[in-house]
Amino acid sequence: MLSTLNKVKEEQKAQKLYVSEPNKKLSQIEIRLKNIFDNELKSENSVLVSYKSQVIKRLADYISGAISRSASIGIAGETASGKSTITLDIIDTIDFFANKYKLENVITRVNTDDYYYDRSEMVKAAGSFSEFAKHYDLDIPDALELELMHAHIKELLSGKEVYLPKYDMSGTAIRHDNHTLARPSKVIISEGLFTLTEKIKDAFDFKIYVDVRHHVQKERFYVRAEERHLGDSADTIYKNASQKAEIYIRPCKEHADIVLSGEAVRTRYKTFLNKIIAIVEEEHFSK
Repeated sequence: MLSTLNKVKEEQKAQKLYVSEPNKKLSQIEIRLKNIFDNELKSENSVLVSYKSQVIKRLADYISGAISRSASIGIAGETASGKSTITLDIIDTIDFFANKYKLENVITRVNTDDYYYDRSEMVKAAGSFSEFAKHYDLDIPDALELELMHAHIKELLSGKEVYLPKYDMSGTAIRHDNHTLARPSKVIISEGLFTLTEKIKDAFDFKIYVDVRHHVQKERFYVRAEERHLGDSADTIYKNASQKAEIYIRPCKEHADIVLSGEAVRTRYKTFLNKIIAIVEEEHFSK
């Protein structure tokens, strides 16, 4: 009887060790991530404005392997906030890591702007894109087929290949459907004005909002307006974009797990991300 009890105790002890080791590993990753986030938040000219505590746990789950499926990242912000630049820097940093270890299908980009509805016939009827833009509101979520984007992201996360649309941003308002083959990968990343709005936000595991001061955003907008030959319609477009941002975009900041500054030096975004990637390397590539 005594030997049986001792055997049961040994088995229970072994089970506790089996459970506690993964938990200990996960806790250590969480501690390291929190230090990275908190140190960045306190630093001068930080890329971080704020973050929610639960994002640390979720990120640790992915890094540790507790969650093994692909992760989706949604990045939103006002026009000219810097979200596209930040997204490209994230992709570049992750691609560099993937190339270092000869990894394939690590990150796939789904551009929210490519889901604008085709309005090429309306542009032709108006005579130019600038005239079209005076009478058609591009600054509301209903200008995009977000339901299709939601479906595409979910398909990619389930391991399926998808043909994505491609919207012509040169002023034709043409959308080419089934244009670009997207393969499922470890990370699916999307950015755009309306990436965290109601119809699409639940497609993302990690929600990021890019914040920028008004005068910086306005200056960037007018530089872009000149590049796109918006002419005298730029003032009207900017006023409408600002009004609609107050309704549809700025509230998305509340849904964000992470709020990034759109004004930090570009290299700092990569430096911050590389500190997180260093944990991935130690956990999965250092042995």
